[in-house]
Amino acid sequence: MSDSDENSNENSDSPGQQGADGPAVAGDPAEGPSELQLLTAERDKLKDQLLRTMADFDNFRKRARRDAEDALRRGREDSLRDVLPIVDNLERAVDASRGATDVAAVISGIEMVLRSFDDVAARMGVTRVEAVGERFDPTLHDAIQQVESADHPPGTVLTVVVSGYRIGERLLRPAMVVVAKAPSAPAPVNPEAEPE
Repeated sequence: MSDSDENSNENSDSPGQQGADGPAVAGDPAEGPSELQLLTAERDKLKDQLLRTMADFDNFRKRARRDAEDALRRGREDSLRDVLPIVDNLERAVDASRGATDVAAVISGIEMVLRSFDDVAARMGVTRVEAVGERFDPTLHDAIQQVESADHPPGTVLTVVVSGYRIGERLLRPAMVVVAKAPSAPAPVNPEAEPE
């Protein structure tokens, strides 16, 4: 081998000038994707995942709202289904009372309907608010009148006008009540006043 052949081989081994069989020249598209292309692809992938997650969450939110509305509707339907027999019995009581001569029988029938309501209410977890003889409690009672009473301490519930109800510990409706108050002192008599 001559010196010129060795020089040509040395020149061909210099970086960036390899032949067709050697490694690719820097910047050649055949060497693979650039860092910018990799980052763009990763960004597009993350954006697609975010859009899918947002769509999944939106679908979940719609499904949860629909499920809650269905549960509320079913709860109302179940409650009404339990109450409808009471309405039926009240209608029968009204029909029976139109021609009835025995008032006691009508009262007995209405009391039976009220007991059936209490049974249904108990199954639903509904209880009446205790009131008569209890100390007035503004969180449970709504005072609609005060009556002077020497027989009961002031603030005692004397009468229930409209019953109150709870479901569990939660108040559905306060009881409308009449509350005792201390008797007012008699007006002093003025002996100097002239009779009319």
